[in-house]
Amino acid sequence: MSSDIQKYNESQTESDQQICEKLSEIISENLIEAESKIWHAHPVWFLDGNPIVGYSKQKKGIRLMFWSGKSFNEEILNVHGEKFQDASVFYNDISEINENDIKRCLEKSEKIQWDYKNLMKRKGELIQIKK
Repeated sequence: MSSDIQKYNESQTESDQQICEKLSEIISENLIEAESKIWHAHPVWFLDGNPIVGYSKQKKGIRLMFWSGKSFNEEILNVHGEKFQDASVFYNDISEINENDIKRCLEKSEKIQWDYKNLMKRKGELIQIKK
């Protein structure tokens, strides 16, 4: 885990820190090829420069977001973005985390991707690059 992500996790309340650390561990162990960093103030993992998954503290809890998650057809990802292909799940306690569900979504995130990396070049048009 990068030191910046570790700092982010440590800045959370004790219960949120446990959630963040567990999510970071699961993501890092399963997206081995991914680059991780703080992006737009929260931890994000990238494959070939394309954002794949990240988490952030929000009012409703810790939000685990998959940038292409709408296309995964996963029940767990029940909060859908309105404009793009993102989908999320919120956690308020570490006991709510089902590691197998997250691993399944991470597997899909490597195979199903929308091209966020070039979104600005395409003037806001989002295209699917992996199906």
